[in-house]
Amino acid sequence: MFGAIPGAVRPEATGMSTGVNVEAAVRETDVPADAPRERLDVRRLGPPEPLAKTLERLPELDAETVLVQLNDRAPQHLYPKLDDRDYEYGTVEMDEGTVVTAIWQA
Repeated sequence: MFGAIPGAVRPEATGMSTGVNVEAAVRETDVPADAPRERLDVRRLGPPEPLAKTLERLPELDAETVLVQLNDRAPQHLYPKLDDRDYEYGTVEMDEGTVVTAIWQA
């Protein structure tokens, strides 16, 4: 049902089967627990807008803030760009068709 995503947590592992619980998904990543969060919902945008919006928003955030991207697919093209910029990230696929990716500075 889900494709493999490096570092991703499957919904079955989290016990999340109904309702999009973004904060529960974020807690399944290695994100700093006490960090402030900002959401960026790109689910209704077509490529390459989710990638562009995310990369535009990241430098605007302070170093402690975690960007939580909501997407309708795993942001495969985003991962190498985050690696190049020394960001940490974790992705959780929800079975409601939402993919939650938390992004923070290393």
